[in-house]
Amino acid sequence: MAGHSIPHFQNDGGYRMIQIGVKEFMCTGASVPFDHPHIFIDMGDDVEKVCSYCSTLYRYNPSLKSEQTDPPGCVFHVQAA
Repeated sequence: MAGHSIPHFQNDGGYRMIQIGVKEFMCTGASVPFDHPHIFIDMGDDVEKVCSYCSTLYRYNPSLKSEQTDPPGCVFHVQAA
């Protein structure tokens, strides 16, 4: 399976807010089987957006790389079948 170029984030920890280093991304909710439809979110000129499914607040932090989150561990990785 090919990797994805748009970062995907998950919220297994039930955090109210996750800081990320990108403004275009996918929210997956939590890990399978507790995920929701993986939706594309584009912050545009804003610095934060709320996922319409899981209500996670994502806040842009330019000091983070695309594969970093604060709190750590919220990057979604595709599991091989």
